Amino acid sequence: MNIIILGGFLGSGKTSVLLQLAGHLIGNQPSNTTRVVILENEIGEVSVDDSLLKKNGYQVTNLFSGCVCCTMSGELILNLHRIRTDFNPELIIMETTGVAFPDNIRQTINQSLPELTVQVTCITDAKRWLRLLQPMEMLLEGQLEAADVILINKIDLVDDQTLSEVETSIRSFNDHAKCFRISAAQPIDPVIWGTILKTEQEAPINE
Repeated sequence: MNIIILGGFLGSGKTSVLLQLAGHLIGNQPSNTTRVVILENEIGEVSVDDSLLKKNGYQVTNLFSGCVCCTMSGELILNLHRIRTDFNPELIIMETTGVAFPDNIRQTINQSLPELTVQVTCITDAKRWLRLLQPMEMLLEGQLEAADVILINKIDLVDDQTLSEVETSIRSFNDHAKCFRISAAQPIDPVIWGTILKTEQEAPINE
């Protein structure tokens, strides 16, 4: 059972990316041979379409009462044990709140379930990045610094010079992650999904 954590600041487009990733899995993998569980921990945004996911063999669990990187860490581990017992999925996709630190969640999981492989994909907002950078620098750095994959979203809303500045800034926080420019308002290149899923399979377990 492997886990992909989708992190990123409020409004960066995590839910839109999640829906496209789910659609990619639905379209390319028979629902009767691959089991995927989606954990929603986003507050105040559009929830994943449960009926679509369940119709295609997915189980959606909503976690709206708190943030799994802090107040709900114990509940998260209990949920993961229950999910493994009840569904035994090959993959769990977890969308965090916009103020969560994804690597804290990964460390919590690794401490209690060290046999699991956990990968962090962080979504960033190209349009608002430079405006958010100064007031939210510590949070943004904390979300990005341990990411395995970074998706620079909303590239259709900025010019090339701004996009280059945004990417340079993001790279200053994390220069080892695989980085892609995307617009979640448009179909995302399947090659990117393949890279994310491959990284999830190969991601080392943090001690």
